Amino acid sequence: MPNPPIIDELKLTPYWWEDAPRPDSTQPDIPAQADVGIVGAGFAGLTAALTLARAGRSVVVFDAMRAGEGASSRNGGICSGNIKFSFSQMIEKYGLDQAKAIFGEGVAARQSLVKMIVDENISCDFEMTGRFDGANHIRDYETLGRESDLLNKHLDFGAVMIPRNEQRNELGTDFYQGGRVRPDIGGVHPAQLHQGIYERVLEAGVTVITETAVTAIDRARDGYALKTARGTLRAGDCIVATNGYTDQVTDWLRRRIIPIPSQVIATDTLPPEVIAELMPKRRMVGDTRFLYNYYRPSPDGTRIVFGGRRGADTDDDIKKCMHLYTNLTEIFPSLEGVKLTHSWWGYTGYSFDMVPHLSVHDGIHYATAFCGSGVVWAPWLGRKAALMVLGQTEEARSELAKATFPTRPFYNGKPWFLPFVIGWYGIKDRFINGRKF
Repeated sequence: MPNPPIIDELKLTPYWWEDAPRPDSTQPDIPAQADVGIVGAGFAGLTAALTLARAGRSVVVFDAMRAGEGASSRNGGICSGNIKFSFSQMIEKYGLDQAKAIFGEGVAARQSLVKMIVDENISCDFEMTGRFDGANHIRDYETLGRESDLLNKHLDFGAVMIPRNEQRNELGTDFYQGGRVRPDIGGVHPAQLHQGIYERVLEAGVTVITETAVTAIDRARDGYALKTARGTLRAGDCIVATNGYTDQVTDWLRRRIIPIPSQVIATDTLPPEVIAELMPKRRMVGDTRFLYNYYRPSPDGTRIVFGGRRGADTDDDIKKCMHLYTNLTEIFPSLEGVKLTHSWWGYTGYSFDMVPHLSVHDGIHYATAFCGSGVVWAPWLGRKAALMVLGQTEEARSELAKATFPTRPFYNGKPWFLPFVIGWYGIKDRFINGRKF
């Protein structure tokens, strides 16, 4: 069957790569020794490398792909730093003080990202747009209202509820039952952000070796041996920051990370008046369905970049694309027939307890499990891991280092259960929210 006309010229690569293509592969000779070896050249690994290099450490970073080719340049560019549990759920799970501490660290992580962008003079279209979360059911609106009251009371988030009759001031749709605005969330061009960090890392003297998989990390008398097909690096310390792209080289982490696909599409260029109607305040946007969507205007304000979890149960590029297109046009019926220019996907890394983790096991430091909010959490935890290596105990302190990093019996890194979970969430969206998605 031929593809529908809306995808006649579709590129199966991230829209973000048009302005910030992935850096050319770098394969210099592998040094015999370094102070620190890092596996993963995404936001977390590179931020850790930059922190260490500026503290005078010699650092080598490996990546099995090109730098940032995974989630760091494939995400939606929304700077949320969210926790998947609501604040009320966190209070029930951990108690009020611990819940406040974890959510408060999210605030600090967002502020840290903004500071890094400014201090490092990274051109990445950062804008503090605020975020609108659409309620898919009136019950969701009421839940968001209670949650906002808690966040404002304990953390002064400044969250504001938007009733349905005022919704079009925020988003040009009648699809939602109102929603919530959080002014503390912004957006970036994620590939440009990664490119900026990458350039600062190289300027700091870090050796970055891409398209070179680390096949084993072995204990050595003076630290670790990071083995590759091209040679071995001996390093005093090791940081692993592979998140959703974790493989067998770190079996301990692989048993704790659930790689979940997330897919994104970008529309063709839209007339300015259409963008002004559909996204009048250029907000970042999310919603409350179980297979949730996240979307935004492109940084130049010419199109809509639309992502979501629907389609995570298939590896078929076109099926993923059309699932998202269906959701896009249900929210914005006026976009029916608009062509798509890009469709892509990649892996996010989730933990079983749905919170990010900063962990140490057998001496190896892990910054990982960003649970779909890696634009904020990955640089934050990458830096924290580096500070731990440097022995700066107080600065390295994190609420996300306190919890045990759980796994499940017989889990080996392959989420065989994911299609069933996605299917169940789809059923819940259809019947609990009373709509067909």
